[in-house]
Amino acid sequence: MAVKSNVSGPAGRTGGSPGGAARAGSLLPWLGIAVIAILLDQLSKVAILHTFGYGEGRVVTGFFNLVLVYNPGAAFSFLAAAGGWQRWLFTALGIVAALVICYLLKRHSAQKLFATALSLIMGGAIGNVVDRVLYGHVIDFLDFHVHHWHWPAFNLADSAICVGAVLLVFDELRRVRGSR
Repeated sequence: MAVKSNVSGPAGRTGGSPGGAARAGSLLPWLGIAVIAILLDQLSKVAILHTFGYGEGRVVTGFFNLVLVYNPGAAFSFLAAAGGWQRWLFTALGIVAALVICYLLKRHSAQKLFATALSLIMGGAIGNVVDRVLYGHVIDFLDFHVHHWHWPAFNLADSAICVGAVLLVFDELRRVRGSR
């Protein structure tokens, strides 16, 4: 006779179904999603680097441009002018985040939405780590704007991180509502 465990993981998280046991599963599908995010990010950056010079842009629509810019800092150019040490700090943070995410994916691989979200975040983090190691900065090129107000330029890695974060919130709200 099988015994179900109600032991919770991080943030009260349990296995594949509410009240189910946490099961270790295969990392392969989740690492595959991360690799796809990394490849799409890096291929798009190579295309932009071969198409544009630094600061050069192209209007695509009335609210969207492509423009090649470099970000030596973090989101919204945080610590961009810090003198270079931030490159290694953000590289180390990205690597640590990827390792923690691998651990979480192994423990919660049966939770599809949670694992997909983590995979996208990991792929985005590693995509930006690759930039920091190869170039010393992150390559950004997506420029959305309203009239003359521009959102800070970003890239596909940043997009994967944001989509993953939204999916994490959605997954948590769904989990909390399901436990009532």
